[in-house]
Amino acid sequence: NLTPWTLRNALDEFDIVKQLMSQKPSAGVFPLINLTENSDNYYIRAELPGIDTEEIDITAMGDSVSIAGERKIATEGADVKYHRREREAGKFSRMFNLPTPIDSDKVKAEFKNGILSVVLPKAESAKPKKITIK
Repeated sequence: NLTPWTLRNALDEFDIVKQLMSQKPSAGVFPLINLTENSDNYYIRAELPGIDTEEIDITAMGDSVSIAGERKIATEGADVKYHRREREAGKFSRMFNLPTPIDSDKVKAEFKNGILSVVLPKAESAKPKKITIK
């Protein structure tokens, strides 16, 4: 059941593309994040310059963690002409699925010099166990 091609269908498609192109460009993947691990913990380090800690929401559960918030940038005024505008304001959200479960009761977060550091302890059930032979 294919829809026959008509000029009207083509114009509808053109309108959709035009709407998408007119939308405000996003700042890309924000914030930039490094996710590492060792035998006991996962570590997230996120670059969040100029954001207040009250604007950051961290949620950790099971084998996932999310970081969401809002970057607010003061407006320059109505009479200002931009020559380059790369820093955008707005809400952001990043979610990560981890290879193993975490102990969400022991998650710690610190914010210093625009860097958010989150320590996500692995659940005991996810850590390797040394088996003694009897």
